Amino acid sequence: MAVLKTRASVCTDCSLSETRANVVFGSGCVEAKLAIVAEGPSAADNRTTFPFSGPAGELLDEVLAANGLTRGHIWLTNIIKCRAAGMRAGVLKNRPPKAAEIKACAKWLDAELNLVQPSVILCMGSPAAKTLIHRQFRITAERGIWFKDTSYAPFAMATFNPAYVLRQEGETFTATRQLLIDDIAEALRRCTALSPPAREVHETDEPPQLTLF
Repeated sequence: MAVLKTRASVCTDCSLSETRANVVFGSGCVEAKLAIVAEGPSAADNRTTFPFSGPAGELLDEVLAANGLTRGHIWLTNIIKCRAAGMRAGVLKNRPPKAAEIKACAKWLDAELNLVQPSVILCMGSPAAKTLIHRQFRITAERGIWFKDTSYAPFAMATFNPAYVLRQEGETFTATRQLLIDDIAEALRRCTALSPPAREVHETDEPPQLTLF
């Protein structure tokens, strides 16, 4: 995996290489039976090189902990490895990744998931689900539904991205956060039913805690 990460760090296969600060490769346990796949790096991730470094990452850590998990128990990655951003009013702002960017980055996602060989993939958000489950995926209609025999795992399901949850307010935030916890619990149950849980891995280069998304 280290060799793959090094190769990805110098990728110039799409125009995102011109605006990124860093390539944000996957992290966690390479023996994990649960892989969580989201859309792409945030502005904070772009600085730290770790997926889910900012407030969305703090929420991810919370919902993992609610299920007795840490990042050391899972493989955490994105469908693209560079921040997708466009210039607005002189400032780089996050935007959805383009189809060509997802296609250019597919070889890295393919290689890392083939190395990890997860039993369960939990997609966080529609872009990841459209890439890994099916192209017409609708998060509001198909969240929490199991899909079998997908390209990279026997079972795949989608849930909300923590960044989306953070945009909710009041009771909607509380309810959506609980759904995220419940979906991770369901993914963990499926992993446990298929095989023993992965040994926790402690990385020496933990991502710093930032306050900016």
